[in-house]
Amino acid sequence: MEIKIEIISRETIKPSSPTPNNLQKHKLSFLDQIAPPIFMPLVYFYPLDNNVSNSTKSIKLKTSLSQTLTTFYPLAGRLIDDLYVDCNDHGAPYVEAEANCEILKVIKNPMCMHKFLPYKLDDIQNLLMAVQITFFQCGGIAVGLVISHKIADALSLITFANSWADVARHDNDDTLQPNFEAAAIFPPRDMTGFTSATGLGNRELVTKIFTFPTSKISVLRERYSGGGDTEFRHPTRVEALSTFIWTRFKSATMLKPDPNKIFIVLHAVNLRTRFEPPLSEFYFGNISRIAIAWPAVGDGGVIDGGYELLQKVREAIQAVNSDYVARLREEGDNNDHLNFMKELAAQAGNGKLVAFNFTSLCGFPIYGADFGWGKPGWVGSGELMYKNLVTFMSTASEDGIEAWISLTKEDMEIFEGDLELQQFCIII
Repeated sequence: MEIKIEIISRETIKPSSPTPNNLQKHKLSFLDQIAPPIFMPLVYFYPLDNNVSNSTKSIKLKTSLSQTLTTFYPLAGRLIDDLYVDCNDHGAPYVEAEANCEILKVIKNPMCMHKFLPYKLDDIQNLLMAVQITFFQCGGIAVGLVISHKIADALSLITFANSWADVARHDNDDTLQPNFEAAAIFPPRDMTGFTSATGLGNRELVTKIFTFPTSKISVLRERYSGGGDTEFRHPTRVEALSTFIWTRFKSATMLKPDPNKIFIVLHAVNLRTRFEPPLSEFYFGNISRIAIAWPAVGDGGVIDGGYELLQKVREAIQAVNSDYVARLREEGDNNDHLNFMKELAAQAGNGKLVAFNFTSLCGFPIYGADFGWGKPGWVGSGELMYKNLVTFMSTASEDGIEAWISLTKEDMEIFEGDLELQQFCIII
């Protein structure tokens, strides 16, 4: 049966209190400026709760969203020229819909997640956020949330969702106070010659979920533990999984050395913990960067065993430290980092760059959004907009990790058929 969604209402939710005049211009930081112009999605699925009717849930969601937008006031504004947010209280688009199926029909199906989101991920316009609430025939609901990457990173998205849920659950707006001073830390810069849309395209991409149980992750952590090297720290779950996924991709697609291509592995890194002293997790914005490792591709190279690749990735992540943050802040008009990003973008544009991107939401409280009818039974993402992109998310029971992997259709068919990969995960 085809999954169909019928929109039953559209409105705009405005903040419950007006934004003060002195807060009506929110500058983008440098790191906001170089973020891609896409929505970041999360879809929270909640089973039937006989104690709370859907009409009560609807009222509670809208009222609490209005209250939360007073605290997270930039999200109710509109983006102006990639420079600042006009915090004009125009509000957030809010959609309610009905699905022609039960909730079990759609959970863990990444290729239908777009049906539970109010906008396509590249249809960002000048919006900062939007919501879609979908009611299922079984009585369950989905809360689909998108927030512009131009103003937030993944942690900021999750912080907003959990704050909104806290307001709804406690029936008041006594919630945490986010810090919107990222532009003071990373002042905006002249972006002439740089496009943050690099990598977005119309290629036919496929997103699938590869679920790795804890027992299999333990085996991989042991595999990449350094062959008895007592000075080598046991790899983390994410380190081991990213190494394994890249090695299987390389093997399955038979990547070969090419003097005309540059191969890189990228990991998103939260900068808040890299400051000296560390910043609060409630700093809102794009306060994250990427660590880049250059793996060798060839017979006898680092990819074959994976251990050396893991070392390179670990060294790249460790290099994103307080000194790195200080240099990033002190560059001023030199724009060394921006020039480096321009160079990468140029190489990607002419086909010379073969990049594999990893980002991890493990450790973030993605299952913390309890609006008053319990925590979500499952949290989904969406059909990812970039090829060779992997997003790690803990399972609801925290007994494993879901890897949301986006590849070209051709590469996915080869990759998911890899026999060694199949031994370690369940593919959806």
